[in-house]
Amino acid sequence: MLMDVTIYHNPACGTSRNTLAMIRNAGIEPTVVEYLKTPPSRDALVKMIADAGLTVREAIREKGTPYLELGLDNPDLGDDALLDAMLAHPILINRPFVVTPMGTRLARPSEVVLDILPETHKGAFAKEDGEQVLDSEGKRIV
Repeated sequence: MLMDVTIYHNPACGTSRNTLAMIRNAGIEPTVVEYLKTPPSRDALVKMIADAGLTVREAIREKGTPYLELGLDNPDLGDDALLDAMLAHPILINRPFVVTPMGTRLARPSEVVLDILPETHKGAFAKEDGEQVLDSEGKRIV
């Protein structure tokens, strides 16, 4: 299926790898942006966060990042300061963001990506940890 899908991916992240595998299971080869090497522009990041229905603070990753050292837990910090930090330290951008013509999502958990993909999955799908997400007919297991 031809569909313009972009994933902001970190290959070291299991959730990101599972999300990428689910996109490919739908028969789609996405544009993969390793955002730690090629961070999005400020405008692109702002648009992705807004399109996903998140606040800037909800799009920040705390675990395994310099979040606390940078004082980003300060509730007085506004969106501009948070965005500045995310662009200066892309590890602070939560992942994976996925952009499709059907919408934008922060795919946490990874199966959230199914909300913005066509139902063209090729059979069963299980995450790396063995959790079944799609049945043998490619339908979402709820």
